[in-house]
Amino acid sequence: MKHAMQRLLLATCLLASPLAQAQNPAGPAAPDAPATQPAAPAPAFPYPMQQKQLANGLNVVTVPFDSPGLASFFLVVRAGSRDEVEPGHTGFAHFFEHVMFRGTEKYSKEKYNNVLKSIGASANANTSLDRTVYHMTGNATMLEKMFEVEADRFQFLKYPEHEFKAEAGAVKGEYTKNSASLYSQLNEKVADAAFDKHTYEHTTMGFFKDIVDMPNQYQYSLTFFDRFYRPEYTTLLVVGDVKAEEVNKLADKYFASWKRGSYTPAIQPEPAQTAPRYVHIQNPNFPPLLSLSYKGPAFSDQSKDLPALDVLTTMLFAENSPLYQQLVVKEQKVRFVGGSPNMTRDPYLTTIRASVVKAEDMPYVKEQITKALDDLKTKPIDAKRLADTKSALKYSFLMSLDSPDQIANSLSEFIWLTGNPESLNRYYALYDQVTPADIQTVAKKYFVPAGLTVGTIGPGATGGVQ
Repeated sequence: MKHAMQRLLLATCLLASPLAQAQNPAGPAAPDAPATQPAAPAPAFPYPMQQKQLANGLNVVTVPFDSPGLASFFLVVRAGSRDEVEPGHTGFAHFFEHVMFRGTEKYSKEKYNNVLKSIGASANANTSLDRTVYHMTGNATMLEKMFEVEADRFQFLKYPEHEFKAEAGAVKGEYTKNSASLYSQLNEKVADAAFDKHTYEHTTMGFFKDIVDMPNQYQYSLTFFDRFYRPEYTTLLVVGDVKAEEVNKLADKYFASWKRGSYTPAIQPEPAQTAPRYVHIQNPNFPPLLSLSYKGPAFSDQSKDLPALDVLTTMLFAENSPLYQQLVVKEQKVRFVGGSPNMTRDPYLTTIRASVVKAEDMPYVKEQITKALDDLKTKPIDAKRLADTKSALKYSFLMSLDSPDQIANSLSEFIWLTGNPESLNRYYALYDQVTPADIQTVAKKYFVPAGLTVGTIGPGATGGVQ
């Protein structure tokens, strides 16, 4: 499949090249030929995509893909930790990633697992700031059984209070395990410091005090499920050896009776940050770490800001970049340095991290990264390097689309960001429009001290970079 993709890309490049145009056997157009409009750019997503929305608001997306005998079945719920707006009730989006596998009256946990085995399928789920995704990949000829068991648990999930308490305990155990990582601790501290009002203040796991109290919140869990596990929050995505007609027919059969809800969370916008913020973890036995998190933009398929930031950070931290060569290769003050923007529904963070060899070099490393960012505000980047970077980013994306689950994963991101997978094509089309001036614009706009939260791990009482 990868070789086929390479041929597709090569053909696309050749057709667009001046050489291919010069070798057109038809020759140049006659002088009196009517002017033609330039062809629209090819979509970034190379496979057919069909959508149908049911009357209850459930969006059904089908992508036929040459994968004989395989189908990936995804349910994308646009509810993540962002939607946990009530004090004392964080961590529930992640909790349902667990409890959704507890079973229903028709399919207990054991029966559900037996069905998966019988159709040769694997199933799992994951949660993040803006969504929870449930995914299953298995035998395409058993697609109806996938519909049956997934529709059943999304509409008729049932768990008694003692099972709720057991799962809440498992969530607490996962939190405790994750928090053993200083990286996880720093992520939590940075988010808490960077946001005052918006729910991005807490990570997907939630605040620990809320997780400790979760076993006492059985009734609230029922409320959370009733609010968000509704068709208007959900997109059903099927990729693989399937036809849209079959998928739509099964969606009507198993999901049309799912009742629409009426809840919309009131998410507070984050006030503008006016000064740098600092968090620190003191640990003499951990490699010193510097984290620079700048307030960034929300996702948009109409703005070049995110693509420009993606291109900027890719160039800035590439192994052949001047900054990387200086800090990692020549001076050897840093083990690694890298960063990228995040694609989120509301404005979030563009984070840069450097693992520093010696803690006393932390201020110097911060200074050099800041200087490199400031240079991008005033010095236009090389046009050829810009073009090569944009091409590499798009090529890398295309090369990742080589299996039903990878394709579904890629589309899922745009589904939870906008509700419409077609935004993928609109977003990637923006990369072609990014200019050296755009790089300067986003550098000036986002890499400013007032929007910075600095996180450090080191042996001292402070990070020493204030």
